[in-house]
Amino acid sequence: MAGMKLKKGDRVRVRTGKDRGKEGEIMRVLPKADKVIVDGVNVVKKHQRTTRATMQGGIIDKDMPIPAANVSIICPGCGPTRVGYRFDDSIGTADIPVRQKVRVCKKCGSDL
Repeated sequence: MAGMKLKKGDRVRVRTGKDRGKEGEIMRVLPKADKVIVDGVNVVKKHQRTTRATMQGGIIDKDMPIPAANVSIICPGCGPTRVGYRFDDSIGTADIPVRQKVRVCKKCGSDL
């Protein structure tokens, strides 16, 4: 399992499954399970019992996790793409260089 290249707040498109083609924003990332929760994608009905914490019972809609491999990040310029990396030396001073890892689009090379 490689490192997670997706972050909370990224705009993604679902590539496979019942919600194929839907777009949404990542609300939560679960790196240990290699899954993400996308707003409005993979919604299930959950029967909720009335408890002290949740006074309102009934059937609620809940966003469930989907595998991170089933979504692709959307580049503002060229659409769905993969994530690459480059090191940016622009921050820091001349005597103390600081290398920052920046995510880039594999298609057009722009920053994500």
